[in-house]
Amino acid sequence: MWEVCLDYIASSWNHDGNPVEMLQLSNSVAEFRRALEENPRFLQDKVQHYFKENTHRLTLSMSPDKAYLEKQAKAEEEKLQKKIGALSDADRKEIYEKGLELLVAQSENQDASCLPALKVSDIEPTMPITPVQISTVGGVPVQCCEQPTNGLVYFRAMCSLNTLPEDLRLYIPLFCSIITKMGCGALDYRQQAQQMDLRTGGMSVSPLVTADSTQLDMYEQGVLLYSSCLDRNLPHMFQLWSDIFNSSHFDDKERLRVLVMMSAQELANGISDSGHMYAMTRAARHLTPAGDLNETFGGMEQVKFMKKMAEMSDLDKVIRMLPRIKKHILNPDNMRCAINTTPQKMSNTSAHLETFMKDVAGTRKTRKPVRTNIIEVRLNWTNNQCRICVELNFQPCQMKTFFQLPFPVNFVSESIRAVPFSHEDYASLGILARMMTAKFLHGEIREKGGAYGGGARMAGGLFTFYSYRDPNAVQTLSAFRRGVDWAKSGRFTLQDIDEAKLSVFSAVDSPVAPASKGIGRFLSGVTDEMLQEHRERLFAVTHKSLLDVAERYLGAGHRTCGVAILGPENETIKNDPSWIVK
Repeated sequence: MWEVCLDYIASSWNHDGNPVEMLQLSNSVAEFRRALEENPRFLQDKVQHYFKENTHRLTLSMSPDKAYLEKQAKAEEEKLQKKIGALSDADRKEIYEKGLELLVAQSENQDASCLPALKVSDIEPTMPITPVQISTVGGVPVQCCEQPTNGLVYFRAMCSLNTLPEDLRLYIPLFCSIITKMGCGALDYRQQAQQMDLRTGGMSVSPLVTADSTQLDMYEQGVLLYSSCLDRNLPHMFQLWSDIFNSSHFDDKERLRVLVMMSAQELANGISDSGHMYAMTRAARHLTPAGDLNETFGGMEQVKFMKKMAEMSDLDKVIRMLPRIKKHILNPDNMRCAINTTPQKMSNTSAHLETFMKDVAGTRKTRKPVRTNIIEVRLNWTNNQCRICVELNFQPCQMKTFFQLPFPVNFVSESIRAVPFSHEDYASLGILARMMTAKFLHGEIREKGGAYGGGARMAGGLFTFYSYRDPNAVQTLSAFRRGVDWAKSGRFTLQDIDEAKLSVFSAVDSPVAPASKGIGRFLSGVTDEMLQEHRERLFAVTHKSLLDVAERYLGAGHRTCGVAILGPENETIKNDPSWIVK
């Protein structure tokens, strides 16, 4: 928090401004309100003076060079050849010898015993319990968590997707991105945005797929509604949600086109920044039903779909889809809610939530699942009902996919089907992933291979290898396999295990903001008791248990895995019939 404050005041402070005045926000707000009372057109006049009538301006336009990548590669090659040509035989010998010295240094184990460090015994054996109360408001399950939120109210709602027809599934991410940006009730999209900024700390809707903690082939699918506001703005916030539920606007074609173009562009731009996430999502697609749905909602399949939609000349078909989606999602029968606020504000918040439920009760329509290959199982986590899906026809299978993209580097991932969170081996696999990352994969993939980053992680029942901005692809897959051999050989010490445990616990015990307390339980059903059991298993991980899980889940012949690579043209992969090239 102090970093944010210092960043806020740094500019003024560096130019001899008074930093204390910058922190006295209440005075500035009071002065602004006085200015508005004296002159209702205060802001308009400032805009007129500083922007419209200001002649001191610069207009800059930029256009991309379509041959940029080719020119860049050619320039780099010419520069490399020029430097190589200028080397003498002695220079070449010296570079070669230094390369060998570097390789030896990278292969040596460094002595870290002289560095100060925590010990596993320093970690608290038990975790603090977050008390929550489960009740029903307007027939909808509600989780209430009393926290010191400083007068703010945090609202979340999970709306099930189990009744959604298959032909609407690809449209869910688009629906979530536009539902709060098209206007609602008596407000057009500009007025809606203004009211959201004025009355709330933000309102968002996003798709969410949660793997079940007990079964790999079970999951929950839905969209998550999120907003926050000051206590005095509760009526306004819930009125905005009521208008979105009851009277969303979908008929503004130009606005929709702009939003579609923005979504498509953001997805395309995200590949270069987060290509390893796209690779991991794709690699997991054929391993679990949750992985398959994550690819549909946020993987390369969604990128391709949005690109195709952005190129459509007529969006009438899309406009007809949106109201159909809303009827299935924004339905109180498919909801459960969570509220985080202070004890003094909880009663008032519950009352406004009940009013909101009554306002949207008219949208209640019983809708049965339409997909015949899904069974819905209702689980009751202390009265917090969740609708878990089971895919009847899903069969895990191995798949290797290569996406040829105009990048000079690769994003590589290999994902292995393992065990769910509640399984006794999950903790050992999590420790193994951290240890392999620090003690083997980092050196092989980054230090020797030249990638920007790489490692392994255990999440969602899958053990996943990855590399980020990697000049190699096939070699990195070999490094993943050597990492498994390293783990199976047991060439790691008790200190290595303890360091991995400390790394895992740093994430497990990371601070949780009052706004997010209890939300893990609300979204996934993982209770504090389950987390404590997992904690005890982390403490109990031994050298033997790590060897056991490495052989049982990662060894050849014992695993079902998926592989995905995003990167430049690769002749080795092209000539390998086991790969699907996109």
